[in-house]
Amino acid sequence: MNMTWFDYLTLAIRFFGGLGIFFFGMSTMSAALEQMAGEKLQKTLEAMTGNIIKAVIAGALVTAVIQSSTGTTVMVVGFVNAGIMTLRQAVGIIMGANIGTTVTAQLLSLDSGSGGSIMGLLKPSVLCYILLALGAITMTFSKKKKLRKLCEILIGVGLLFVGMTTMETAVSVLNELPAFRQAFIVLKNPVLGIAVGAFITALLHSSAASIGILQAAAATGAVTYAAALPIIMGQNIGTCWTSIESSMGATKNARRAAMIHFFFNLIGSVLFIIAIYSINAVVGFDFWNEPVNKSGIANFHTLFNVTVTLLFIPFRGQLVKLAESVVRSTEVEPEERLLNILDTRFYATPTVALEQCHKVIHEMGALALENVRMTIFGIVDHTELDGEQFEKNEDFIDLCEARVNTYLLGLKDQDLSELNKRNYNEIMHAVGEFEQVGDYAENLYEQYNYIVDNNVQFSDDALCEIGVMANAAEEIISLTVEAFETADGGLISRIEALEEVIDALKETLKSKHIIRLQNGQCTVKNGIPFLDIIHNLEKIADHCSNIGIYVLMFNDRTNDFDIHEYRKMVEQANQSLSTTWSKQYEEQYLDMVLMDGTQPA
Repeated sequence: MNMTWFDYLTLAIRFFGGLGIFFFGMSTMSAALEQMAGEKLQKTLEAMTGNIIKAVIAGALVTAVIQSSTGTTVMVVGFVNAGIMTLRQAVGIIMGANIGTTVTAQLLSLDSGSGGSIMGLLKPSVLCYILLALGAITMTFSKKKKLRKLCEILIGVGLLFVGMTTMETAVSVLNELPAFRQAFIVLKNPVLGIAVGAFITALLHSSAASIGILQAAAATGAVTYAAALPIIMGQNIGTCWTSIESSMGATKNARRAAMIHFFFNLIGSVLFIIAIYSINAVVGFDFWNEPVNKSGIANFHTLFNVTVTLLFIPFRGQLVKLAESVVRSTEVEPEERLLNILDTRFYATPTVALEQCHKVIHEMGALALENVRMTIFGIVDHTELDGEQFEKNEDFIDLCEARVNTYLLGLKDQDLSELNKRNYNEIMHAVGEFEQVGDYAENLYEQYNYIVDNNVQFSDDALCEIGVMANAAEEIISLTVEAFETADGGLISRIEALEEVIDALKETLKSKHIIRLQNGQCTVKNGIPFLDIIHNLEKIADHCSNIGIYVLMFNDRTNDFDIHEYRKMVEQANQSLSTTWSKQYEEQYLDMVLMDGTQPA
């Protein structure tokens, strides 16, 4: 057969066009599947990692949903990097991911029935148009979100089949070329076959696409079992590249998880190829030099991954040790370990990404509380404050805010569910408020240094008043950190009640200070830091109140109001509960400073 350069160009355009449709179909299908099940993916993985068999099943299920073993493995690398999952837990999921990825190949191998039978409708070349028509027409007229996502899945599968059929049509022309057949004779060499399979898969970043290309080539009848098997082994090795690439710059354990994936596939492939070739040398397979079809490739791919997984389950501990010996351990600072959980790998699963932000912000609140306690303790008890630790905490609070904001900026481009959008907005507002609490703690630290440097001596009454207001501020920060974590409306009612009492405390303490000033019991020099301290404590309470309202507002799915308007609604709705807590906090804090008969301001 004589082919001109134009024929080759046309063939190449058709083939790569088909490959593009194949990729787009796989992406459309997996994105829709992931959005339908995405909220449950992390829970599925976390809930089933305690037992190796459950972990393997979880890995297979999640991979079958997102149609990518690489995607699952990268997700696992992210979980290990964030400390959500241990290496031993990750092993089972990585093994299961290899089984789950065989679903695509089995889907593409559907070739039942003949043209004259009703079963002929199940042929990919016919079924693709049925799925596309059903998905597109239903999607046009449906307004239901879940049904539209289901239609996207149908369209994705349809495009997958269209891409596969297009590639098959393009490659079928090459069957008449001696060079094409000679190429697959050369690929019977196992080393060369493995190298080609690994290279193409690493290049495409998808073993499913690589298998699809092999199945398209097999449809010509030029590919034998002897040529296909080494290529499939190589494809399993090549799929590890993406997880290794994604682990670069991550924690030691994340890199170890990627190495477990690599060693599992590499050792499994080498052992399997040795076993197959040894048996063939002794027994001689009748099918060895026979053409392989799409089903044969899919079935061998499944057989290989299931067999290797079953063989390696008892040796999972050895896999972990091997990875640990290659990637040696070094000490990691706790702060670095915490910020490592803001991993861009989680962008594909926004629910998980937002949970990591929650953890970082929770730590910000805890450190802000620690700094407030340190400064007040130093002021009231005249003790030396650990300035180095304070500044370390404050620097880390600022770093957390910057990292979370940057992380949220990248997450904004993802397709967020309605619930995730609310969670995103809550976090975006809360991180700034917690950082402000840290800044006011820093103002208190400056006042502490002023008091020490200028030898300011407060009266016993002033020290007692600062202590009372500081205790109230510490409690409201603790309540806020807990409310942010739990979204408990009862805690937020307490925050609002306590914030009002702290406002009253500030005005009362100002009045008492003025009286002391008039009576000559206090000086202007002492009054400046005193007023600054109570002002900063009151501002801390304001920001805690804002956080509480944001949490309540963004967890209320029926309303979306301005924060001031929403605060009024909350106060009206929880008036009786707030009144109860207000009385308790007045007795606990305000009455403590009114024992001398001074009236509240």
